[in-house]
Amino acid sequence: MSRLQELFSAHPASVCESYGGHARFAGLAGVRLVLAGLACVVHALLPFLFVRTASECIRPMSDEFARRGR
Repeated sequence: MSRLQELFSAHPASVCESYGGHARFAGLAGVRLVLAGLACVVHALLPFLFVRTASECIRPMSDEFARRGR
């Protein structure tokens, strides 16, 4: 395996995923975190909006991350 191939496959393999599966999971997680972050910014300015949005998004994600690679 070339060094370039290893760079793209070593970490996904360490969590029992293909490159594509890892890219899909990480990309979706990133989008979800950005949306939760935007809700936090709006909540900071307008505290009556998005009161539990970030925690409701992040809590299940934490469980998903903990289960990966097992």
